[in-house]
Amino acid sequence: MNGGDAYGLMEAQYIWRHHRHEIRDDQCTSALVKHIKAPVNLVWSLVRRFDKPQKYKPFVSRCIMKGDLGIGSVREVNVKSGLPATTSTERLELLDDEEHILGIKIVGGDHRLKNYSSIITVHPEVIEGRLGTMVIESFVVDVPEGNTEDETCYFVKALIQCNLKSLADVSERMAVLDQTEPINRY
Repeated sequence: MNGGDAYGLMEAQYIWRHHRHEIRDDQCTSALVKHIKAPVNLVWSLVRRFDKPQKYKPFVSRCIMKGDLGIGSVREVNVKSGLPATTSTERLELLDDEEHILGIKIVGGDHRLKNYSSIITVHPEVIEGRLGTMVIESFVVDVPEGNTEDETCYFVKALIQCNLKSLADVSERMAVLDQTEPINRY
Protein backbone atom coordinates (compact mmCIF):
# COMPACT_ATOMS: atom_id res chain seq x y z
CA MET A 1 0.00 0.00 0.00
CA ASN A 2 2.86 2.34 0.75
CA GLY A 3 6.51 2.02 -0.13
CA GLY A 4 8.59 0.38 2.59
CA ASP A 5 5.76 -1.67 4.10
CA ALA A 6 6.51 -5.41 4.07
CA TYR A 7 3.75 -7.90 4.76
CA GLY A 8 3.56 -11.68 5.03
CA LEU A 9 1.27 -13.67 2.77
CA MET A 10 -1.67 -13.75 5.22
CA GLU A 11 -1.39 -10.04 5.99
CA ALA A 12 -1.22 -9.20 2.29
CA GLN A 13 -4.32 -11.30 1.56
CA TYR A 14 -6.33 -9.65 4.35
CA ILE A 15 -5.18 -6.18 3.26
CA TRP A 16 -6.13 -6.89 -0.34
CA ARG A 17 -9.53 -8.22 0.73
CA HIS A 18 -10.59 -5.70 3.39
CA HIS A 19 -8.37 -2.62 3.22
CA ARG A 20 -9.00 -1.00 -0.13
CA HIS A 21 -9.16 2.76 -0.10
CA GLU A 22 -9.80 5.04 -3.04
CA ILE A 23 -6.77 7.33 -3.08
CA ARG A 24 -6.29 10.70 -4.73
CA ASP A 25 -2.92 12.18 -5.68
CA ASP A 26 -2.99 14.54 -2.67
CA GLN A 27 -3.43 11.71 -0.15
CA CYS A 28 -1.32 9.09 1.57
CA THR A 29 -2.24 5.61 2.72
CA SER A 30 -0.73 2.70 4.56
CA ALA A 31 -1.59 -0.36 6.63
CA LEU A 32 -0.12 -1.50 9.92
CA VAL A 33 -0.20 -5.01 11.38
CA LYS A 34 -0.04 -6.01 15.05
CA HIS A 35 0.06 -9.57 16.38
CA ILE A 36 -1.56 -9.85 19.81
CA LYS A 37 -1.28 -12.76 22.24
CA ALA A 38 -4.99 -12.78 23.09
CA PRO A 39 -8.00 -14.49 21.50
CA VAL A 40 -9.83 -12.73 18.68
CA ASN A 41 -13.12 -12.41 20.59
CA LEU A 42 -11.38 -10.55 23.41
CA VAL A 43 -9.53 -8.17 21.05
CA TRP A 44 -12.67 -7.58 18.97
CA SER A 45 -14.66 -6.76 22.12
CA LEU A 46 -12.36 -3.75 22.61
CA VAL A 47 -12.02 -2.68 18.96
CA ARG A 48 -15.76 -2.79 18.18
CA ARG A 49 -16.64 -0.38 21.00
CA PHE A 50 -17.01 2.75 18.86
CA ASP A 51 -18.45 4.44 21.95
CA LYS A 52 -15.43 3.62 24.15
CA PRO A 53 -12.18 4.21 22.22
CA GLN A 54 -10.50 5.31 25.45
CA LYS A 55 -10.53 1.65 26.59
CA TYR A 56 -7.33 1.19 24.60
CA LYS A 57 -6.48 4.41 22.74
CA PRO A 58 -4.03 6.29 24.97
CA PHE A 59 -4.62 9.73 23.40
CA VAL A 60 -8.40 9.71 23.98
CA SER A 61 -9.57 11.25 27.25
CA ARG A 62 -13.33 11.25 26.64
CA CYS A 63 -15.89 10.17 24.08
CA ILE A 64 -19.44 11.47 23.72
CA MET A 65 -21.79 9.56 21.41
CA LYS A 66 -24.40 11.07 19.12
CA GLY A 67 -26.58 8.28 17.85
CA ASP A 68 -27.42 4.68 18.61
CA LEU A 69 -24.11 2.95 17.79
CA GLY A 70 -25.39 2.03 14.35
CA ILE A 71 -23.77 2.88 11.04
CA GLY A 72 -23.73 6.66 10.68
CA SER A 73 -23.44 7.28 14.44
CA VAL A 74 -21.06 10.07 15.39
CA ARG A 75 -18.70 10.38 18.33
CA GLU A 76 -17.01 13.49 19.70
CA VAL A 77 -13.59 12.53 20.99
CA ASN A 78 -11.52 14.69 23.34
CA VAL A 79 -7.80 14.28 22.75
CA LYS A 80 -5.28 14.39 25.61
CA SER A 81 -2.78 17.22 25.63
CA GLY A 82 0.49 16.73 23.81
CA LEU A 83 -1.05 16.24 20.37
CA PRO A 84 -1.76 19.01 17.87
CA ALA A 85 -5.53 18.70 18.48
CA THR A 86 -8.12 18.79 21.26
CA THR A 87 -11.18 17.30 19.54
CA SER A 88 -12.08 14.94 16.74
CA THR A 89 -15.53 14.19 15.31
CA GLU A 90 -15.77 10.68 13.88
CA ARG A 91 -18.51 8.76 12.09
CA LEU A 92 -19.02 4.99 12.19
CA GLU A 93 -18.89 3.81 8.57
CA LEU A 94 -18.76 0.03 8.99
CA LEU A 95 -19.27 -2.42 11.85
CA ASP A 96 -19.28 -6.12 10.93
CA ASP A 97 -19.29 -8.46 13.92
CA GLU A 98 -19.02 -11.59 11.76
CA GLU A 99 -15.98 -10.51 9.73
CA HIS A 100 -14.59 -8.33 12.58
CA ILE A 101 -14.34 -5.10 10.57
CA LEU A 102 -14.65 -1.54 11.90
CA GLY A 103 -14.55 1.49 9.60
CA ILE A 104 -14.51 5.12 10.71
CA LYS A 105 -14.25 8.48 8.98
CA ILE A 106 -13.16 11.73 10.61
CA VAL A 107 -15.74 14.38 9.77
CA GLY A 108 -14.51 17.28 11.91
CA GLY A 109 -12.28 18.50 14.69
CA ASP A 110 -9.45 20.94 15.32
CA HIS A 111 -6.69 18.95 13.63
CA ARG A 112 -5.12 18.54 10.21
CA LEU A 113 -6.41 15.03 9.42
CA LYS A 114 -8.74 15.96 6.59
CA ASN A 115 -10.62 13.24 4.70
CA TYR A 116 -9.22 10.64 7.09
CA SER A 117 -10.73 7.20 6.78
CA SER A 118 -9.66 4.06 8.63
CA ILE A 119 -10.45 0.35 8.49
CA ILE A 120 -9.54 -2.03 11.31
CA THR A 121 -9.84 -5.79 10.87
CA VAL A 122 -9.28 -8.47 13.50
CA HIS A 123 -8.25 -12.01 12.49
CA PRO A 124 -7.68 -15.19 14.53
CA GLU A 125 -4.23 -16.76 14.47
CA VAL A 126 -2.04 -19.00 16.59
CA ILE A 127 0.89 -17.41 18.42
CA GLU A 128 3.30 -19.66 20.33
CA GLY A 129 0.70 -22.44 20.46
CA ARG A 130 -2.05 -20.23 21.86
CA LEU A 131 -5.01 -18.40 20.43
CA GLY A 132 -3.89 -15.03 19.16
CA THR A 133 -5.08 -12.21 16.98
CA MET A 134 -3.74 -10.32 13.99
CA VAL A 135 -5.02 -6.75 13.87
CA ILE A 136 -4.66 -4.72 10.68
CA GLU A 137 -5.40 -1.01 10.54
CA SER A 138 -5.26 0.88 7.27
CA PHE A 139 -5.92 4.52 6.55
CA VAL A 140 -6.11 7.17 3.88
CA VAL A 141 -5.77 10.90 4.60
CA ASP A 142 -5.14 14.16 2.79
CA VAL A 143 -1.56 15.46 2.83
CA PRO A 144 -1.88 18.91 4.43
CA GLU A 145 -0.48 21.95 2.63
CA GLY A 146 3.13 22.46 3.74
CA ASN A 147 3.70 18.76 4.52
CA THR A 148 5.02 15.93 2.40
CA GLU A 149 3.37 12.56 1.88
CA ASP A 150 6.16 10.92 3.90
CA GLU A 151 5.72 13.33 6.83
CA THR A 152 1.97 12.82 6.90
CA CYS A 153 2.18 9.03 6.69
CA TYR A 154 4.90 8.96 9.37
CA PHE A 155 2.75 10.99 11.78
CA VAL A 156 -0.43 8.93 11.25
CA LYS A 157 1.46 5.63 11.42
CA ALA A 158 3.06 6.69 14.72
CA LEU A 159 -0.39 7.40 16.21
CA ILE A 160 -1.77 4.07 14.98
CA GLN A 161 1.29 2.19 16.26
CA CYS A 162 0.70 3.68 19.73
CA ASN A 163 -2.96 2.66 19.59
CA LEU A 164 -2.12 -0.88 18.44
CA LYS A 165 0.55 -1.29 21.11
CA SER A 166 -1.92 -0.16 23.75
CA LEU A 167 -4.57 -2.52 22.31
CA ALA A 168 -2.06 -5.37 22.60
CA ASP A 169 -1.13 -4.42 26.18
CA VAL A 170 -4.76 -4.18 27.34
CA SER A 171 -5.83 -7.36 25.50
CA GLU A 172 -2.88 -9.41 26.71
CA ARG A 173 -3.44 -8.30 30.32
CA MET A 174 -7.10 -9.33 30.03
CA ALA A 175 -6.11 -12.67 28.43
CA VAL A 176 -3.67 -13.45 31.25
CA LEU A 177 -6.47 -12.93 33.78
CA ASP A 178 -8.58 -15.38 31.76
CA GLN A 179 -5.68 -17.90 31.54
CA THR A 180 -6.32 -18.95 27.94
CA GLU A 181 -5.39 -22.61 27.37
CA PRO A 182 -2.89 -23.67 24.68
CA ILE A 183 -4.56 -25.17 21.59
CA ASN A 184 -2.14 -28.08 21.09
CA ARG A 185 -2.49 -30.06 24.32
CA TYR A 186 -1.37 -33.69 23.85
